[in-house]
Amino acid sequence: MNIFLRVVMPGCIALAAAGQVLAADAYPSKPIRIIVAYTPAGTTDILARIIGQKMTESWGQPVIVENRPGAAGNIGTELAAKSTPDGYTLLMGTSGTHGINVNLYRNLSWHSLRSFAPISLVAMVPNIMVVNNAVPVKNVKELIAYAKANRGKINYGSPGYGSTAHLSMELFKSMTGTDLVHIPYKGSAGVLADVMGGQISVTIDNMPVYLPQVQAGKIRALAVSPAKRSPAAPDLPTIAESGVPGYDSGAWFGLLAPAGTQKAIVDKLAIETSRILKLPDVSRRISELGADPVGGTPQQFTALIKSEIAKWAKVIKEANVELQ
Repeated sequence: MNIFLRVVMPGCIALAAAGQVLAADAYPSKPIRIIVAYTPAGTTDILARIIGQKMTESWGQPVIVENRPGAAGNIGTELAAKSTPDGYTLLMGTSGTHGINVNLYRNLSWHSLRSFAPISLVAMVPNIMVVNNAVPVKNVKELIAYAKANRGKINYGSPGYGSTAHLSMELFKSMTGTDLVHIPYKGSAGVLADVMGGQISVTIDNMPVYLPQVQAGKIRALAVSPAKRSPAAPDLPTIAESGVPGYDSGAWFGLLAPAGTQKAIVDKLAIETSRILKLPDVSRRISELGADPVGGTPQQFTALIKSEIAKWAKVIKEANVELQ
């Protein structure tokens, strides 16, 4: 190697590293926005606002949650992917946006990993199966029998085509031989309103949105969807326990930045997110919603996204879900 390069290059690398540290030390120096690719009041929105509020308190800069719903989360996710990678635009990603959509949509302008810098997993969330109170069933076995006796006459809602709720129901249909009609919405809030109102018969969706209404007696819960029961509703059986052996479906939520965001800033955000999730009031609030606060490193979150892409690719193929 040229002697000039041997002398100068290490200095340049050191200066670049020092620049990143200085940038991270000064971050944030202006408001941050967290894009939520779904409507307000859903699980993604609730978690983003919890994290954002605590970041505001800690850093003294406003953290603004911006809802950009539509196209199963693709609209808001694309906006985040194309934003300036300076740490001031973040995305609260989900198993839907980053585990499912990359398998379901062929013409996306972004990729779950290549277009993003994963920051930290925020929460793991069980799905809950609920019905409106007029549906004459009290457990999963009765729902299966009722659906088979009324093939094609019972609808289910989801917060969007290709969402975890949609594919969770399609997996349920495939494993039980039932025929339920899918009604897609632009978010969980609309599904919840119509389940309570009687326009939607059943859904499997994120527990935090539905559990308060279950506890208030406005809708009826039949089961939870993961392989294990939820501490938030320990008396509710799993779908697998209720006559559908092997059924397992849940959701996760995590913070991401656009690809190219400085590693020092990503690391600072990851450390802050994990700190927030360990705060007693935050942990308690998220747990009361039926979610499990997690945290962790960018590397751990990246590994999860890779595994989820592989998992949902298999579910989509086995459930024979086609693009619309």
